[in-house]
Amino acid sequence: RKFESGVRERRLDALATLADGGVGQIMTQWAKHLGAKVIGTVGSEEKAKIARSLGCDHTILYREENVSKRVLELTNGKGVPVVYDSVGRDTFDMSLNSLARFGMFISFGNASGPLDPIAPSLLANKGSLYFTRPTVRHNVEDTHAYRDMAAELFDLIDSGKIKVQVKHAYPLEEAQQAHRDLESRKTTGSIVLEP
Repeated sequence: RKFESGVRERRLDALATLADGGVGQIMTQWAKHLGAKVIGTVGSEEKAKIARSLGCDHTILYREENVSKRVLELTNGKGVPVVYDSVGRDTFDMSLNSLARFGMFISFGNASGPLDPIAPSLLANKGSLYFTRPTVRHNVEDTHAYRDMAAELFDLIDSGKIKVQVKHAYPLEEAQQAHRDLESRKTTGSIVLEP
């Protein structure tokens, strides 16, 4: 809900790390549906094509480009109001340096490892930034709100406004390999484990 209300109110730009991943793809399409301009980081030109096909306005190859410098170029030196970061340790500095003054850093994953403790003075010095770490658990504690949020997502999927791409399916007994492929960023889109 905060994602949607923030986009609706400000028509904000957003930086999504791993825009080609399962969550990144859904977030990109949802943000575009709400009128946002989306900048996505990806690991290869092949993944950039996927992200752009789903509505990413700009893609940045994070292994080859200076992400925060490119974000500042794309936003006329302002930075983005919000960064959705699913990577963690490896992208923390890049994400902070991509934010506009009073921007919000939303850390929702740690594919590269958990973040080190964050000094409040760092957030102050970088532009009076906000930091949050939302969890699924807190979002599902209120059953009614959880059902409403799920219904909203599935309505968007049913209407075709959000397309969920399942490009990788593994037999359940290969769950370890699925995790290894996910962690090494060999996959795009959603992963399914089949019984």
